[in-house]
Amino acid sequence: MGVPSFFRWLVNKYPKVVVKAIEAGGDQFLDASLPNPNGIEFDNLFLDMNGIIHPCFHPEEDDDDGYGLAPPRTYEDVFNNIFEYIDRLFNIVRPRKLLYIAIDGVAPRAKMNQQRARRFKSAMDKNLAVGEAEGEKLRQQFEKEGKKILLEQESEVSDSNIITPGTDFMYKLSKALHSYINLRLSQDSGWRDIKVILSDANVPGEGEHKVMSFIRHQRTVPSYDPNTRHCLHGLDADLIMLSLATHEVHFSILREFLHVWILREYLELDMQINDPPENFKFDLERIIDDFIFICFFAGNDFLPHMPTLEIHEGAIDLLMTVYKKEFKNIGGYLVDMIQVHDKKLGYIKLSRVEKFVLLIGAFEEKIFKKRSDIRERKLRRLCYNNDSIEEDIDAGSSNFNFEAIEGSAVVSADNVSSSEIVENTKEFKQKLKASIRRKSDLFRNGKITTDKVRLGATGFKERYYKCKFSAESPGEIESKRKEVVKSYTEGLLWVLLYYFSGPPSWKWFYPFHYGPFASDMKGLAQVKPQFQKGSPFKPIDTLMAVLPPRSAHALPKDYRTLMTEECSTIIDFYPSDFEIDMDGKRFTWQGICKLPFVEESRLLQETRKLEKELMAEEIDRNAEKLDQLFMRCTHGMASQIVSLSNGDNQSIKIDTNLSFGISGFILQLDDNDVNVKESDDSSEEDSVLCALYELPNTSLHMPHLLDGVQHPTKTINEQELMETILWHECQGNVPTLSIQQVQERFRKPNDLGNASFHNGKFTSSYPANSVHKFAGSGWGCGRGANGSSNSGDRVYAPKGISSGQRVVSSPRSYYSKGTSDYRKGTLQHGFRELNISESGQCWRPNGRGVQSLNNDLWPSRNSISQDRNFAGHGSQSYHTWGRGRGQHNSWQHSYPFAGTGRGQQDPWTHTRPHFAANRLSSHAGGRGNFVQRGHVESQNGQWWVGS
Repeated sequence: MGVPSFFRWLVNKYPKVVVKAIEAGGDQFLDASLPNPNGIEFDNLFLDMNGIIHPCFHPEEDDDDGYGLAPPRTYEDVFNNIFEYIDRLFNIVRPRKLLYIAIDGVAPRAKMNQQRARRFKSAMDKNLAVGEAEGEKLRQQFEKEGKKILLEQESEVSDSNIITPGTDFMYKLSKALHSYINLRLSQDSGWRDIKVILSDANVPGEGEHKVMSFIRHQRTVPSYDPNTRHCLHGLDADLIMLSLATHEVHFSILREFLHVWILREYLELDMQINDPPENFKFDLERIIDDFIFICFFAGNDFLPHMPTLEIHEGAIDLLMTVYKKEFKNIGGYLVDMIQVHDKKLGYIKLSRVEKFVLLIGAFEEKIFKKRSDIRERKLRRLCYNNDSIEEDIDAGSSNFNFEAIEGSAVVSADNVSSSEIVENTKEFKQKLKASIRRKSDLFRNGKITTDKVRLGATGFKERYYKCKFSAESPGEIESKRKEVVKSYTEGLLWVLLYYFSGPPSWKWFYPFHYGPFASDMKGLAQVKPQFQKGSPFKPIDTLMAVLPPRSAHALPKDYRTLMTEECSTIIDFYPSDFEIDMDGKRFTWQGICKLPFVEESRLLQETRKLEKELMAEEIDRNAEKLDQLFMRCTHGMASQIVSLSNGDNQSIKIDTNLSFGISGFILQLDDNDVNVKESDDSSEEDSVLCALYELPNTSLHMPHLLDGVQHPTKTINEQELMETILWHECQGNVPTLSIQQVQERFRKPNDLGNASFHNGKFTSSYPANSVHKFAGSGWGCGRGANGSSNSGDRVYAPKGISSGQRVVSSPRSYYSKGTSDYRKGTLQHGFRELNISESGQCWRPNGRGVQSLNNDLWPSRNSISQDRNFAGHGSQSYHTWGRGRGQHNSWQHSYPFAGTGRGQQDPWTHTRPHFAANRLSSHAGGRGNFVQRGHVESQNGQWWVGS
């Protein structure tokens, strides 16, 4: 699923799931053996290394602290960044029993297709040299301005595609982590009593799924402590679902700190069934499993999403609403994961799933209609403001007065301090990144893409199957529909099993580039898949399956010609030019890569011929291996590892009394490794032991709470839930928070926002005493406003308030649906009471379209930041602009407000405010004292609205 979209949805709907993570000590030496300042003593820390390697390989270049200014040039630079990153995470979490380092190994074929598309798309973007052209243009500008920047230097880490199993980089990373773990265990007091498991790229499986397999197995051991506290670090939204699927209560995700037990509290309250079937018993664990399953429809890494559902359009709200309201009609729970190993599909009720998804499909017309209206409105606005838009696009690159510096020399390094060069380089990279982002917006660049399907318009399904599946006649369309539904249903079951028990097949994949409509899923109940387990690809075969020719340098020499020479029998797998479907898309990154699917038999037939030519190290890179378990020789389990050297390489079952609860099997290391490792200057008791570690082949999944689990004190009550108004039913796009969250977040500026750990640094989205440009302080401050009563993504209101009644409910937006009666709501803080009187009024003092609480903290590698500015519509809308006294003219009404400045907005005459972010938005400030004329009282000099 879309990482930013899901996390944004989650923290808006359930804001208390995320709390600040405390990092003590700054850059000073920290003793991780001391109590955790976060107030929680964690037993296990799991690192999904994909979320660490990438930021350390190509750091974000717009960090305020300049962390990303000096990209690594060598493998060693990247490794050092990774070690620093792990150190910082370790010092935040301070695990007491286990550190599990999980690197992505070979993925199932269903995931490899996505990896292939992403890598080929990236290579095509580089071939188009858009970034290079923009960079050269910007360099010329800086040269004319006399700004010296750091020159680009040769780098062995210029191609991020080497972060793939089987490459020399991943092989050397594993070796480097060996040394790092050995050093920390022997010398760091915080590591002395823990065990470390390293699952590197030669161990098959995605990192997060290797972690989940480990946890699932531990839960089956009788000696397992059900109150074990886990913390998992990673950037993928999937981690939230996977952690829920373990049914472990004491689970946190270090994305800030997202506490799963709080999310479980929210779901327990929010997923109540008001009209249950007869003899129904509410089971939170089964509700959670159903929640995980229905979210698969909104997107995942293994299936293309349905055209019907987009997370940013409230897809998950719709799925949850239909599930709750139609639960009785559907017939009950959708899945029963205690039967996950049942070959007769006892783990899922497909007839119920079919009813559910067809009920979702009933909303398609409204969803497509609104989506089409929004697209047309944006296009009209862009066309109307074409001149100003073009001017905005070129801002920063062509608006500089070159004549003013005509003839001036470029400043040499001798004349400029190193700090100034660094600042210039930072500015250059920020401008280049912003420029490339602007270029990705086809609408704003005048490159309006076609929309052949025109979803929602008469005949859209016929056009969809014709354009996307090449089906022409009604008979062909129906035949293709059935084929697509069968494969998509297989995919849903594959993903479900993958999340709860591991991959049911290493070879299965969805054989189309597009998904079906929800309303077309008729007949899915008849699908009876038979998955063949198979085996994972070898690492170098994986490289052949996912890398584009541009990255052939990462392959062994003899393999490269298979993807670069025209005489290759599989050259058709590696097109240099391929279709990227931009139909109906706005941003270039939304395009769908229509690559040919790799035929496994043809690929392996060719690679098997070359295996005998591999060098010794390449053979090792291509091998399938086991996890490795490290500990100090003073650990209670050390005697078992030492005993391996006297055996015949047979596995030994771990004694859980010695291992402090960790179960599994250990084996002697291979001949080319060493069982006992010592640092050069350490004593014998500082020696580090290492053994191979493996889990049993099968483990019974236990989708319920274990006996003896102790629940944390509950902190969420029903009044904190937000009533959902579905996206297609409201007039716009405004995610909001509950009244309690508004009061909490507006206490004082340094209370706002959340801290986060990113790229080796601990940051905050709202640092103390920092506000956005032109923003004021107190209630009403924000990034600016362009008020609207018909814009919004999702609209929430606290439960217990009718649909015609809305309270002030967001740090960024206040919203009433259309012109419905707006009855009395109250907010108490700073001033005593705010009453919103009846009429079709809308209070919206701030907000620049949709702005998530954390959208600056954890961007995906391919995310695009958008400005969402909406014109005001409706009657009697209340707005404030600028710093103080301002007004909003809507049709016939003008309402002044008290404040400390001025500014105005008239959506009909497009009057510009004095403070403007761009031609389409204005920034608001002020102290948030909003007063309607005729309803004003004064208390100690402070204005407030009387009752």
